[in-house]
Amino acid sequence: MTAHNWTIITVSYNSSADLRQWWSAEMPKPYRWIVVDNGSTDDSVAVARALGAEVIVLAENLGFATANNAALARTETPNVAFVNPDVSVQAADLPRLAEMSRKYGAVVAPQLVNPDGSVQPNGRGLPFLLDKFAHRGLSFPGSDAGAYIPPTSAAPTYVAWVMGAAVCGSTDYFKNAGGWDERFFLYYEDHAMGLDAWHDNAPVIVDPTCRWVHGWRRETHGLRLMPWVREVASAFRFYRRHPLLLLPLRQPAERRYATIFERSGTPVEVAE
Repeated sequence: MTAHNWTIITVSYNSSADLRQWWSAEMPKPYRWIVVDNGSTDDSVAVARALGAEVIVLAENLGFATANNAALARTETPNVAFVNPDVSVQAADLPRLAEMSRKYGAVVAPQLVNPDGSVQPNGRGLPFLLDKFAHRGLSFPGSDAGAYIPPTSAAPTYVAWVMGAAVCGSTDYFKNAGGWDERFFLYYEDHAMGLDAWHDNAPVIVDPTCRWVHGWRRETHGLRLMPWVREVASAFRFYRRHPLLLLPLRQPAERRYATIFERSGTPVEVAE
């Protein structure tokens, strides 16, 4: 199996600086690369084309999920990876990720790392609301930030969901699952993708033998209003679908999400 079995899908929105920084100008690339531009006002389209991407130009910003699905519909390779503009793809890892996905019927992700090499917590546990607050420094009785950020750097590890910056797997799986949930404009679509995958008996795995650098400038750090408006709106949609994850007690949620609850944070070799 070679990296030519892959399509990489990248959604851009005024992302020209990130594209220049994180994507090689080497052509041809050892994979098909599709950039979906969400109505950028900078030169993202020109930069992506100069770097060797096929570009789908959307007239307006339709959101992360819808843009990903536009490219997924054109994907014919056996494997697909959804990768943000600020992630450095390591093409040599693609055969390994394809094998992990095939062997376990899984949605897989590389271990993301910060530019300084430190581990980035892209694999997450069940998104109990109190645990998410604890992760952001707001602890409440019953919260457990450790359960929300399971360690993933020692061995391939099951997680509840992975950050949408790098999500990989079988093209057939993503198409059969209906792609990304377009009810989410931005934020929480990766939460939904992970929990839906488990529901479809497709576990979610982070593989630390594959390490990709992610620049990661979180938009809700700071006082910008619109990112917070979008995050709150997406959170409302997500927890309306998963109300048990709002509860401070884990036992009721454990029954509905038992498999995820038991396996998240455990090494793949042990669980299998």
